[in-house]
Amino acid sequence: MTWYKVLLSLLIGLLATSAKPQNLDWPSKGLRVVTAFAAGSASDILARMVAEDLQNAFKQPVLVENKPGASGIIAADYVAKSAPDGYTLFLTTNTVNSANPYLFKKLPYDPIKDFTAIGRIGFAPFVLAVNNSLQVKSVEELIAFCKKKENQASYAYGNSTGQIAGAAFSNLTHMDVSVVAYKSTPQALTDLMGGQVTFLFVDLASSRPHVNSGRVRALAISTEQKTSLAADLPTVANAAHLPGFDLAAWIGIIGPSGIPAPIVNKLNERLVQFLSRKDIVEKLSLQGIEASPSTAAELDEYMKKQLDIWGKKVRDAGIVPEV
Repeated sequence: MTWYKVLLSLLIGLLATSAKPQNLDWPSKGLRVVTAFAAGSASDILARMVAEDLQNAFKQPVLVENKPGASGIIAADYVAKSAPDGYTLFLTTNTVNSANPYLFKKLPYDPIKDFTAIGRIGFAPFVLAVNNSLQVKSVEELIAFCKKKENQASYAYGNSTGQIAGAAFSNLTHMDVSVVAYKSTPQALTDLMGGQVTFLFVDLASSRPHVNSGRVRALAISTEQKTSLAADLPTVANAAHLPGFDLAAWIGIIGPSGIPAPIVNKLNERLVQFLSRKDIVEKLSLQGIEASPSTAAELDEYMKKQLDIWGKKVRDAGIVPEV
């Protein structure tokens, strides 16, 4: 073997040796899981479940950071600009990576290029809900009530799924209702219970305690097909005679663009193990989430497809993008 081949062999060995500890050392400090919604929301509850599992698995502290507001733009921009070292993770939803590009004319982030896909968590149907004191017991009665009240009726939303579902429902049923936007779902629910708004589309997790307490009445589920997560509820599609009405949120874990593949693989492996546990599947079900884990590559492809799908949903709802 000539001297330059020996040197090349040594260099390759040194590079492999220097790279190896870097991958094995991760994580060597605490992580943070960012969520775009306020404490008490479904995303917050799920982020804390994920954080607890990562902390137990990696033996490092994992902090949940709530950065609500601006339909998730604040949180998304923060994560997109963070170092791609695997220490900043983002529990994202269709709001940030599927709907916002069509709800706003300009975003400070690219929903695909600025992020690294890590793994999907699952899907979350929404329910159409009203204040329990409102003399409305069905979807048809709600439509009749809103049309009778003309522009005095209103719907609230605290995220993009609620916004698009409310707009689509109002538009397709020809109801003239006002729109009230909130920074987060808990605020929207508070005003629904206070009688300030007529109805809203809300995730099962956030609404369930108030439905169980009798302060909120759930009328229907937002998915076209019935779900075991809310088996007692009809679908909006059937109840309002709107075939094709089908809206559900998706949830996943991503990070800033450029996270090294070994770290992504390690995180995805942990996430899949987490979602394969029977107790976690049951907890997710109680939170109104159907577990649906994926590989990082599958989530990346899924996000690209969802971008087109939600674009059509926004257009069909007749929503004009904000400046």
